[in-house]
Amino acid sequence: MSADAPLIIAVPSKGRLQENAAAFFSRAGLELHRPGGARDYRGAIRGLPGVEVMFLSASEIVTQLASGAAHLGITGEDLVREQAPDADEAMELLTPLGFGNANVVVAVPQAWIDVRTMADLDDVASEMRARTGERMRVATKYVNLTRSFFAAHGLADYRIVESLGATEGAPAAGSAEIIVDITTTGATLAANDLKVLDDGVILRSWANLVASLRAPWGPAARQAAAAILTRINAEETARASREVTALAPGHDAEALAALAARFGASLPWGAPVAGGPATLLCPAEQTFALAEALSAAGADHVSVRRVDYVFRRHNPLADRLFARLGR
Repeated sequence: MSADAPLIIAVPSKGRLQENAAAFFSRAGLELHRPGGARDYRGAIRGLPGVEVMFLSASEIVTQLASGAAHLGITGEDLVREQAPDADEAMELLTPLGFGNANVVVAVPQAWIDVRTMADLDDVASEMRARTGERMRVATKYVNLTRSFFAAHGLADYRIVESLGATEGAPAAGSAEIIVDITTTGATLAANDLKVLDDGVILRSWANLVASLRAPWGPAARQAAAAILTRINAEETARASREVTALAPGHDAEALAALAARFGASLPWGAPVAGGPATLLCPAEQTFALAEALSAAGADHVSVRRVDYVFRRHNPLADRLFARLGR
């Protein structure tokens, strides 16, 4: 592939994941453009040359990333871990996106009142094998995650029944004793008289921005990725921050810096001029504590506002990606 080959981004093609992915990029000033409408599986990012967008299913996105056919993609960590056993060598999970959350869990019938942990489940499986000669059946779409998790807990007396439909219905239908499946609220499991084991959470998954380490990262692709990751990081930093401004005439630069440090804040524009306002950038969760501390120290007219973007010299997302790629 030539050095000027475009950066390829794979995003979900439909449904809530597609809507959330588009909103994620939009917050960072990156508008996904799909010229042919919902039926078009190719697109671009408005105003950003050298980028192609592929609209695929979440599962197909993992395949494209693992093979190197796409540079960046949005998909669930559960699919990454399930479909790519060598995920840590093939991909870099750059940042969770705050949507698409689902836990991969081990669930057993509510009627198994004495089974609360994986150790209890191991006892049940061993007893079943000794009594009937049959292995406990586990219905799941997550074959690789199940095998790894069960092996880590020393559980071997089971066999997997691959689920093609509604996995949570397998125990009631008699096709399996237990299941491994995804859940968000647990309501569907409860409706099917199932419960999650106390130590049965295999993976807490979110939609992630994922980079392929096997894609051909030429200069053009790296440049486009740097531009995209810079905007994403600037938006993420701004969303987690607040700008606090106060009149603090009695505070010198050293005193203000010490107060800011107490709350993880900074003085990005340096010390204020004599008699002028001081502006601090503060973690959102520390906003009220910082405002109260400033007022208690004699500051006046303390105001707080949201900011759209915070661009910094160093971008941890790009730094991590390019470190994995070996620059």
